[in-house]
Amino acid sequence: MILHHKIQGQGDPLIILHGLFGSSDNWATLARRWAEHFTVVTVDLRNHGRSFHADAMNYPVMVEDVVRLMEQEWIHKAHILGHSMGGKVAMHLALSHPDLVDQLLIADIGVKDYPGGHENILDSLNALPVDQLTSRADAEEFLRRTIHQDGVIQFLLKNLARDRGNGFHWKMNLPVISDHYDRIITGVRSEQVYTGTTTFFRGGRSDYILDEDWPDILLRFPAAELKTIPDAGHWLHAEQPDLFYQAVLDILQAGN
Repeated sequence: MILHHKIQGQGDPLIILHGLFGSSDNWATLARRWAEHFTVVTVDLRNHGRSFHADAMNYPVMVEDVVRLMEQEWIHKAHILGHSMGGKVAMHLALSHPDLVDQLLIADIGVKDYPGGHENILDSLNALPVDQLTSRADAEEFLRRTIHQDGVIQFLLKNLARDRGNGFHWKMNLPVISDHYDRIITGVRSEQVYTGTTTFFRGGRSDYILDEDWPDILLRFPAAELKTIPDAGHWLHAEQPDLFYQAVLDILQAGN
């Protein structure tokens, strides 16, 4: 099975991999802008968006999904940009298939194990009676009882789709994501090293990549550079889209 994806623009390929609970739609605006310079491929990772659902959910299988997509589209080498969970997929891809990666760009995720933090979200999503909802507003009201950030609620509700009859359903495979959450937050434990051009971005207000994390990152990505997007949290591409757009464009054009 091939991941759902959209291709636009022309030039060197740039593949964009979204984060947990996300989809390719989250990157639509930035993808259109980068498509003025590159062939941009936005991807729904397995169990997310409009891609297929599968029982397995770990980084090796997600990497092979991307490899199969590249083979189908005759993409022999590409710039790879990944955010959060998608950044881990991108790192594993570069470590296991370095010949497929031109420039590697990782948005606000490191190589360490992360302590979780989405358990409340998963509990809330699993408790939501999607098949009994009469409106999206009902879902929003329900989630507000346990999730107190409006932006997070709106982001999560992008995964909610209306049935042809009554009720709604999740586009993402929520049961499998929940069951494999411990694997998703696992660090990058590969002993391999990727020596290609690599840039890690972090949000100036995010704690996902700390200064003390950098030595471990360099062990696996010795050519990596770190750039900070000011006044941005973990969702740096959504909070500072213009700054992030230009930072990525400058790096990719400098490397050509």
